Amino acid sequence: MTENTEAVTVVVADDQSAVREGLVLLLGTLPGIAVIGEAEDGEAAVEAVAAKSPQVVLMDLNMPRCDGAEATRRIRASHPQTQVVVLTTYSDDESIIGALQAGALGYLTKEAVLDPAVQQRLLSAAARAPVPAGPAATSDADLTPREAEVLRLIAAGKSNREIARALFVSEATVKTHVNRIFAKTGSRDRGQAVHYAYQHGYAGPANRP
Repeated sequence: MTENTEAVTVVVADDQSAVREGLVLLLGTLPGIAVIGEAEDGEAAVEAVAAKSPQVVLMDLNMPRCDGAEATRRIRASHPQTQVVVLTTYSDDESIIGALQAGALGYLTKEAVLDPAVQQRLLSAAARAPVPAGPAATSDADLTPREAEVLRLIAAGKSNREIARALFVSEATVKTHVNRIFAKTGSRDRGQAVHYAYQHGYAGPANRP
Protein backbone atom coordinates (compact mmCIF):
# COMPACT_ATOMS: atom_id res chain seq x y z
CA MET A 1 0.00 0.00 0.00
CA THR A 2 1.49 3.30 -1.06
CA GLU A 3 0.45 6.74 0.03
CA ASN A 4 1.12 10.23 -1.30
CA THR A 5 -0.45 13.60 -0.71
CA GLU A 6 -2.18 13.61 -4.11
CA ALA A 7 -3.69 10.13 -3.88
CA VAL A 8 -7.34 9.40 -3.20
CA THR A 9 -7.31 7.53 0.11
CA VAL A 10 -9.54 4.46 0.25
CA VAL A 11 -10.76 1.91 2.78
CA VAL A 12 -12.06 -1.37 1.35
CA ALA A 13 -14.87 -3.12 3.26
CA ASP A 14 -15.94 -6.63 2.26
CA ASP A 15 -16.59 -9.68 4.42
CA GLN A 16 -15.14 -12.07 1.83
CA SER A 17 -11.39 -11.98 2.35
CA ALA A 18 -10.58 -13.13 -1.20
CA VAL A 19 -12.72 -10.37 -2.70
CA ARG A 20 -11.35 -7.77 -0.32
CA GLU A 21 -7.75 -8.72 -0.99
CA GLY A 22 -8.41 -8.73 -4.72
CA LEU A 23 -9.85 -5.23 -4.55
CA VAL A 24 -6.88 -4.00 -2.54
CA LEU A 25 -4.50 -5.46 -5.12
CA LEU A 26 -6.49 -3.99 -8.01
CA LEU A 27 -6.70 -0.52 -6.50
CA GLY A 28 -3.00 -0.67 -5.69
CA THR A 29 -2.25 -0.84 -9.41
CA LEU A 30 -4.15 2.35 -10.21
CA PRO A 31 -2.33 5.69 -10.18
CA GLY A 32 -3.73 8.29 -7.81
CA ILE A 33 -5.35 5.79 -5.41
CA ALA A 34 -3.94 4.69 -2.05
CA VAL A 35 -5.63 1.95 0.00
CA ILE A 36 -5.08 2.89 3.65
CA GLY A 37 -7.29 0.32 5.36
CA GLU A 38 -9.45 -2.78 5.12
CA ALA A 39 -12.58 -3.88 6.99
CA GLU A 40 -14.27 -7.29 7.22
CA ASP A 41 -17.75 -5.95 8.03
CA GLY A 42 -19.77 -2.77 8.53
CA GLU A 43 -18.74 -2.28 12.15
CA ALA A 44 -15.07 -2.52 11.19
CA ALA A 45 -15.68 -0.08 8.32
CA VAL A 46 -17.11 2.53 10.69
CA GLU A 47 -14.14 2.03 13.03
CA ALA A 48 -11.66 2.28 10.13
CA VAL A 49 -13.16 5.57 8.98
CA ALA A 50 -12.95 6.98 12.51
CA ALA A 51 -9.31 5.92 12.78
CA LYS A 52 -8.06 6.80 9.29
CA SER A 53 -10.44 9.43 7.80
CA PRO A 54 -10.29 8.11 4.21
CA GLN A 55 -11.75 10.11 1.34
CA VAL A 56 -13.62 7.06 0.03
CA VAL A 57 -14.97 3.79 1.43
CA LEU A 58 -15.60 1.02 -1.07
CA MET A 59 -18.41 -0.74 0.80
CA ASP A 60 -19.90 -4.17 0.18
CA LEU A 61 -23.67 -4.09 0.70
CA ASN A 62 -24.15 -7.52 2.27
CA MET A 63 -22.00 -8.02 5.37
CA PRO A 64 -22.53 -9.48 8.87
CA ARG A 65 -22.90 -7.47 12.11
CA CYS A 66 -23.64 -4.23 10.26
CA ASP A 67 -24.65 -4.22 6.59
CA GLY A 68 -23.36 -1.77 4.00
CA ALA A 69 -26.39 0.54 4.09
CA GLU A 70 -26.31 0.93 7.89
CA ALA A 71 -22.54 1.40 7.89
CA THR A 72 -22.95 4.03 5.16
CA ARG A 73 -25.57 5.87 7.22
CA ARG A 74 -23.31 5.93 10.27
CA ILE A 75 -20.23 7.03 8.32
CA ARG A 76 -22.03 9.82 6.47
CA ALA A 77 -23.56 11.07 9.73
CA SER A 78 -20.31 11.18 11.69
CA HIS A 79 -17.77 11.72 8.89
CA PRO A 80 -19.51 13.63 6.08
CA GLN A 81 -16.18 14.34 4.40
CA THR A 82 -15.87 10.61 3.60
CA GLN A 83 -17.73 9.46 0.49
CA VAL A 84 -19.08 5.92 0.20
CA VAL A 85 -19.30 3.86 -2.98
CA VAL A 86 -21.21 0.63 -2.43
CA LEU A 87 -20.43 -2.73 -4.00
CA THR A 88 -23.11 -5.17 -5.08
CA THR A 89 -23.26 -8.38 -7.08
CA TYR A 90 -26.38 -7.36 -9.01
CA SER A 91 -27.22 -3.88 -10.30
CA ASP A 92 -30.93 -4.43 -9.55
CA ASP A 93 -30.29 -5.24 -5.88
CA GLU A 94 -33.07 -3.45 -3.97
CA SER A 95 -30.67 -2.62 -1.15
CA ILE A 96 -28.87 -0.19 -3.48
CA ILE A 97 -31.70 2.30 -3.00
CA GLY A 98 -31.36 2.03 0.78
CA ALA A 99 -27.64 2.67 0.54
CA LEU A 100 -28.15 5.70 -1.71
CA GLN A 101 -30.76 7.04 0.69
CA ALA A 102 -28.25 6.50 3.49
CA GLY A 103 -25.82 8.80 1.70
CA ALA A 104 -23.78 6.62 -0.67
CA LEU A 105 -22.52 8.58 -3.65
CA GLY A 106 -22.99 5.69 -6.07
CA TYR A 107 -22.51 1.99 -6.60
CA LEU A 108 -20.42 -0.50 -8.56
CA THR A 109 -21.31 -4.03 -9.48
CA LYS A 110 -18.51 -6.42 -8.63
CA GLU A 111 -18.10 -7.16 -12.33
CA ALA A 112 -17.55 -3.47 -13.05
CA VAL A 113 -14.84 -3.36 -10.41
CA LEU A 114 -12.79 -5.55 -12.72
CA ASP A 115 -12.51 -2.59 -15.10
CA PRO A 116 -9.78 -0.35 -13.63
CA ALA A 117 -10.85 2.63 -15.76
CA VAL A 118 -14.38 2.51 -14.33
CA GLN A 119 -12.99 2.09 -10.83
CA GLN A 120 -10.63 5.03 -11.14
CA ARG A 121 -13.21 7.41 -12.60
CA LEU A 122 -15.81 6.62 -9.97
CA LEU A 123 -13.45 6.75 -7.02
CA SER A 124 -11.86 9.98 -8.20
CA ALA A 125 -15.28 11.55 -8.62
CA ALA A 126 -16.36 10.31 -5.20
CA ALA A 127 -13.36 11.83 -3.49
CA ARG A 128 -13.05 15.12 -5.31
CA ALA A 129 -16.48 16.18 -6.57
CA PRO A 130 -18.70 18.17 -4.22
CA VAL A 131 -22.33 17.10 -3.99
CA PRO A 132 -24.29 20.39 -3.86
CA ALA A 133 -27.98 20.83 -4.46
CA GLY A 134 -28.82 21.57 -8.06
CA PRO A 135 -29.83 25.18 -8.81
CA ALA A 136 -33.09 24.02 -10.35
CA ALA A 137 -34.15 22.08 -7.26
CA THR A 138 -37.39 23.38 -5.82
CA SER A 139 -38.03 20.75 -3.18
CA ASP A 140 -36.21 18.64 -0.62
CA ALA A 141 -34.83 16.34 -3.34
CA ASP A 142 -31.56 18.31 -3.56
CA LEU A 143 -30.52 16.93 -6.93
CA THR A 144 -26.98 17.70 -8.00
CA PRO A 145 -26.53 19.60 -11.29
CA ARG A 146 -25.65 16.35 -13.08
CA GLU A 147 -28.66 14.52 -11.59
CA ALA A 148 -30.88 17.41 -12.70
CA GLU A 149 -29.43 17.09 -16.19
CA VAL A 150 -30.09 13.34 -16.23
CA LEU A 151 -33.65 13.92 -14.99
CA ARG A 152 -34.26 16.42 -17.82
CA LEU A 153 -33.06 13.82 -20.32
CA ILE A 154 -35.27 11.14 -18.74
CA ALA A 155 -38.22 13.52 -19.07
CA ALA A 156 -37.27 14.00 -22.73
CA GLY A 157 -37.73 10.26 -23.24
CA LYS A 158 -34.06 9.34 -23.52
CA SER A 159 -32.86 5.84 -22.66
CA ASN A 160 -29.87 5.21 -20.40
CA ARG A 161 -27.76 4.51 -23.48
CA GLU A 162 -28.83 7.77 -25.13
CA ILE A 163 -28.17 9.70 -21.92
CA ALA A 164 -24.72 8.12 -21.64
CA ARG A 165 -23.89 9.22 -25.19
CA ALA A 166 -25.22 12.73 -24.63
CA LEU A 167 -23.20 13.21 -21.44
CA PHE A 168 -20.11 11.26 -22.59
CA VAL A 169 -20.25 8.88 -19.63
CA SER A 170 -20.77 5.13 -19.24
CA GLU A 171 -24.20 3.51 -18.92
CA ALA A 172 -23.14 2.32 -15.44
CA THR A 173 -22.64 5.96 -14.42
CA VAL A 174 -26.06 6.86 -15.81
CA LYS A 175 -27.63 3.99 -13.83
CA THR A 176 -26.03 5.38 -10.67
CA HIS A 177 -27.51 8.81 -11.35
CA VAL A 178 -30.93 7.32 -12.15
CA ASN A 179 -30.97 5.29 -8.92
CA ARG A 180 -30.03 8.36 -6.90
CA ILE A 181 -32.78 10.37 -8.64
CA PHE A 182 -35.31 7.65 -7.81
CA ALA A 183 -34.15 7.60 -4.18
CA LYS A 184 -34.22 11.38 -3.78
CA THR A 185 -37.54 11.98 -5.52
CA GLY A 186 -39.33 8.93 -4.13
CA SER A 187 -39.93 7.61 -7.64
CA ARG A 188 -40.47 3.89 -8.21
CA ASP A 189 -39.91 4.05 -11.97
CA ARG A 190 -39.10 6.37 -14.87
CA GLY A 191 -42.73 7.36 -15.28
CA GLN A 192 -42.88 8.74 -11.75
CA ALA A 193 -39.54 10.47 -12.28
CA VAL A 194 -40.91 12.17 -15.41
CA HIS A 195 -43.98 13.29 -13.45
CA TYR A 196 -41.68 14.70 -10.77
CA ALA A 197 -39.59 16.47 -13.42
CA TYR A 198 -42.62 18.32 -14.79
CA GLN A 199 -43.98 19.10 -11.34
CA HIS A 200 -40.73 20.62 -10.13
CA GLY A 201 -39.49 22.52 -13.16
CA TYR A 202 -36.91 20.11 -14.51
CA ALA A 203 -38.82 19.65 -17.76
CA GLY A 204 -41.10 21.67 -19.98
CA PRO A 205 -40.96 25.29 -21.18
CA ALA A 206 -40.10 26.67 -17.73
CA ASN A 207 -36.79 24.82 -17.82
CA ARG A 208 -35.55 26.21 -21.11
CA PRO A 209 -32.56 28.58 -20.98
